[in-house]
Amino acid sequence: MRIALLADIHANRQAFEACMRDLQLRGADRIVILGDLVGYGGDPAWVVDQAMELSAAGAIIVLGNHDLAVSDLRETFTEDADIAMAWTRGQLGPEAREFLASLPMRFEDENRLYVHANVGTYPRWSYVDDASAARRALESSRAQAVFCGHVHIPALYGAMPTGKLVAFRPVSGAPVPLPSHRKWLGVLGSVGQPRDGDPSASYALLDTAPAQITFLRVPYDVEGAVARIRERGLPETLAKRLFKGR
Repeated sequence: MRIALLADIHANRQAFEACMRDLQLRGADRIVILGDLVGYGGDPAWVVDQAMELSAAGAIIVLGNHDLAVSDLRETFTEDADIAMAWTRGQLGPEAREFLASLPMRFEDENRLYVHANVGTYPRWSYVDDASAARRALESSRAQAVFCGHVHIPALYGAMPTGKLVAFRPVSGAPVPLPSHRKWLGVLGSVGQPRDGDPSASYALLDTAPAQITFLRVPYDVEGAVARIRERGLPETLAKRLFKGR
């Protein structure tokens, strides 16, 4: 089975559409979205509508902290992100709100665990952004492979039976084998707001046989996404960062 792994779409319609076109061309059998459908971007209602359609067709979608913030006012962010979230709440109707509120915090599928942030620290939304955090996350789960988002920077960690941890910086389009004698933790980059200096959208394809993962970058209409943020009157910093992938 070929599983498309997406995370942190953040209401970026142009980036989401580009990734969906790409994964369809590559023949993905299943879609998994690791949270944060909304926040930052200019098309939250459209993105949630698409997610609801994908969910009805069998996609797996887990809850992200921005998704939770739609209904939970205790979730707070930076000033600009808070402004975007306040606006987002006003854009979503009852059905979209109910859908987001119904999303699970985690989903287990065979030997794989899907979450938004660090599996070992819920309900805190902490980052898996270094080897120490990756080790704690792997030790907190019995799954052979854990996949998360939240960081917006792609990474891959493998734990040996001896306890040694190996960190990989993925190269777009280069498959990485996932031998079963190791436990694996894949951190997905962001579809809608990359932060690794590359403005192109990021997602990954997981092949279960042979066991391997391929991180991918997809160019998209950044100008269009920026225009939507500006049309909505959202903070200019949220628009400018898309050009830089920061």
